[in-house]
Order: sequence, then structure tokens, then C-alpha cells
Amino acid sequence: MLYLSNDKLELFFEKASEKLNVYVPVDTGKGASYKKWEKGCEVSKALHTVRSAKDFFFPQTENLVEFKMDGKKIEIIDPRRETEDYAVFGVRACDVRSFGILDKVFLSEPVDSYYKNRRDHGVIIGLSCSRPSETCFCTTFGIDAAAPMADVDLTEADGGYFFKANTEKGSAFVASLGDIFEERDEAKAEEAKEATREIMKKLPLANLTTEGFGADKLEEMFGDARWAELSEACLGCGTCTFVCPTCQCYDIRDYDTGHGVQRYRCWDSCMYSDFTKMAHGNPRLTQKERFRQRFMHKLVYFPANNDGEFGCVGCGRCVASCPINMNIVKVMKKFATEADND
Repeated sequence: MLYLSNDKLELFFEKASEKLNVYVPVDTGKGASYKKWEKGCEVSKALHTVRSAKDFFFPQTENLVEFKMDGKKIEIIDPRRETEDYAVFGVRACDVRSFGILDKVFLSEPVDSYYKNRRDHGVIIGLSCSRPSETCFCTTFGIDAAAPMADVDLTEADGGYFFKANTEKGSAFVASLGDIFEERDEAKAEEAKEATREIMKKLPLANLTTEGFGADKLEEMFGDARWAELSEACLGCGTCTFVCPTCQCYDIRDYDTGHGVQRYRCWDSCMYSDFTKMAHGNPRLTQKERFRQRFMHKLVYFPANNDGEFGCVGCGRCVASCPINMNIVKVMKKFATEADND
């Protein structure tokens, strides 16, 4: 198996940066965030970046089209350009799975060409978890924290990293780096993976279940009285949606630049009172309805439309970020517990 020692990690980044732009998680005053690698850049040891790597495919804001007006003449300007080739280093298994969920939304017909452009040019370098957090529950959704299944998977062990290419794109990327690797028996990598899996079994949320949710629960759950109780403390701040790697809601707005109009899209949240607001008003008038929408989408609507796959990956960001400690875990526990008692 291909192996790279820790003292050659900077050489890896140097070689990779000759081929494409490389983005790595670095520590900031507000947590880890992805930055373009440059010499001397220190890779964060944090489990997660504050915002997920979905930013690379579905950025928080992006221009869609511009209009320039000269009297009655309107010039339409398409701002799209071929995206740079790039690699994203250190993506955890939960975030890797989230890309597949986003693909089902943005790459289904009609294909979102803005998203596809970025997706096609990116190489995802996954990193196995070695120190999962108490807020992690990816195993609930069948995700193996020790095997991200990215274009290239890295496992930290034996004083370095073991590399495994999983796709043609990943194999081409590894091959382009030349002879910086050495061959080693994969036994140490497998030991590290098993150690991670044992940790996952002992985490507080290891037994969290999706029982009580699923594609066939729509009529049963939509009118359930428990939503009022669960949503009572919700502030509607939208923090959970902005740190979530699978949320895909956005708004499209026009901005008058003074010499034309710039149309752009930006992330939005189903937890906001003006989300999906139309001429007649908002179809979800209460926080209970908006709260229900978020979790029904993750755990009922999305699996109903995607062969049973849930719209959550158990990264735990919302658990760690919610200011009043109301999150998807509490919702799942509430319905699972009462289902068990029925």
C-alpha cells in the first residue's frame, strides 16, 4: 500500500500544488476553515471544519447572471468560467457522503451547471477519523468513519499516511505526484481503522436509530403533536442549516450595482420566517411548521425521493452549534423512544 511519512507531507503538498490548487483545513480564531495551501501552512488537527467542504461545490454566495442596461437595450452577461482544478485535503467520511446527497439534488435533471462545473474539477482527499467526537453519529446512517470513500482515502498510522485511490480521478492524482511514496504493508492502516471503529461503538450516540422515520412515515408524522413540543424552544436562528453539509436551500436575489443588475444566489434556511415567501405570504406561518419542515425533509421527504437514503450524515455540527441544544438527535430520540413504547 502507498505510504507517505509525516516528514514528507509538505513535499506532498508542494508536488500537488504544481498540478492544481490544494485546499487544506487550517486553524483560525473561529475554528478550522479551508484555505489554499502555501509553504509553511500548518494543517489543522480539528475533527471538522466549522463549515463543511460543500462550499467548494455550492458556495454560500455566487453570481448567476448580470444585466447591463443602456436605455431600452439590455445586455445579458454569463459570469460562468471554467473552474480551476483543485484538491480538497482532509475531508471526513461524513462530509464525503454529503457530496453524494448534494449530487442527487444538483446533478439530477435539470443539471445545475454551476455546481457540476466545480464538482468535475475537484479531487476529494478523504481522511479517516482517528479521534471522533462525542457529537458524532455517522454510523447511524451506515457511514464508516475509518473509510471515507473519497477519490483518495488517507489513513493516519505508523508515523505517516497510507494512501488508497478509489476512483479514476484519484488514481490519476496519486500517479501525478511521482515517486514520493513508498510501499508498506497495510496492516498498520487496518489496525488504525479498527481502532476508530471501536471508538465509534463507545460514543454516546452510537445506538442512535432512524427507527420512527423513513419514506413511509409521511402521513403518520406530519400531524404528530410532538412537533409543537420539540419546536417550542427553537430560536429560528438557522445556525443548524448553515453548518450542515447536506442543506441545499438557497434564495436568488437581484442587486442593483448602479450600472446594471447582478443576479446571485445565496444560502437560505427553511428555519427563517421569510423562506419561500411568495406574493400571498409564507406557506409556513409558525416556527413549529418550519421546524417540522427541516427534520421531515432530512428524515422523511428525502428518503421518500431517493431510495430510502436519509438526508443527514451524522457529522454532529448541528449538535455542537445549536445555541439552545435542540437538534436532529433529540428529534430522532423522541420519536424512536415513543415508537419503542407503543
